Amino acid sequence: MLRISLSTLAIVSVASLAIAASPIADRQALMKANGGATKALVGMMKGETAFNLDAVKKALTTYQQNADSFIALFPEGSDKGEKTSASPKIWSDMAGFKAANDKFKADATAALAAITDEASFKATVPGVLKNCGACHEAYRLKD
Repeated sequence: MLRISLSTLAIVSVASLAIAASPIADRQALMKANGGATKALVGMMKGETAFNLDAVKKALTTYQQNADSFIALFPEGSDKGEKTSASPKIWSDMAGFKAANDKFKADATAALAAITDEASFKATVPGVLKNCGACHEAYRLKD
């Protein structure tokens, strides 16, 4: 009886992990986190919120960390199944997609080192944010 219970528990646990481990859901969560980081930066750029160096560093660190795992969230076959805005171009131009992600991470890393005050923030962040728009234009389906 105990053997059957343990086996059942193991099967249920593995099945739960497989259901929870959706690359589409994971990349959507990652993009939501990036969106929150972007919202904070844009608010400061527009003067809607006060400049806050700690918040800038937190946002740029979010970009860096998410860029590290982003490409792995686009395995073959994850272009279908759930609602996704990922363009098929991602899989047909994976090298270009990886290059865009690498540029985004490099620019976020450089910005993190360069931004020390509001003036350097306003001079640097627009270049980082252009990466977002360029990638969305090339690799995201329009609604």
